[in-house]
Amino acid sequence: MKNNLFGIIISFIFTFLLILLSTILGKIKILSNEGTRKFIHIGVSNWWLIAMYYFNSKFYASIVPVVFIVINYISYRFNVIKAMERNGGKNDLGTVYFPISLFILVLISFSKLSHPYVGALGVLVMGYGDGLAAVVGKKIKSRKFYIAGNEKSIAGTMTMLIVSFITIFIILSIYSTGNVVLQSLILSCFATALEGVTPFGLDNLTVPILTSLFYRIIFY
Repeated sequence: MKNNLFGIIISFIFTFLLILLSTILGKIKILSNEGTRKFIHIGVSNWWLIAMYYFNSKFYASIVPVVFIVINYISYRFNVIKAMERNGGKNDLGTVYFPISLFILVLISFSKLSHPYVGALGVLVMGYGDGLAAVVGKKIKSRKFYIAGNEKSIAGTMTMLIVSFITIFIILSIYSTGNVVLQSLILSCFATALEGVTPFGLDNLTVPILTSLFYRIIFY
């Protein structure tokens, strides 16, 4: 069912309820500050499913991420939405980069030459793969290593790889007619490598955008 205006309304309700729930879970100490960030990070990636269901116009679909680029930047500067920010919001622009990625991928994958599932690959890999990798990497003690100056853990990296593979496999099983297993393996390795070498929270840009573009160029 395509209904662009209704999709915008549902998108804002979904996102604000997600932030509200994360804030409540943080206040009652079920989630730590980092936990609320990852809860929102993972949750927001599911917006793409709403977009795929309701939008048939990249103009309407792009309204939501554009609004949250502005909101997230204001929150970053003034620590408005505390559940989203790390250490007062002054050290990490990742919360701003993610909606920028959503906006760029809307323009790319909601075009006549592509399909929204192409964007879903990058967005959901970033949401679930990167989000769960950070959680598992902190919870499970494992050997640390460095890539391009970034500290990583074996547990976190393997989580990123496995979750990315599962996520991509599910999406491609629905939409792709190619070799789903091989494509999933290549894309998940590519996304994991990107996450490993990208500094300063920029992985919220590089992982979703480049993963989707890699698939679009090589396999689509």
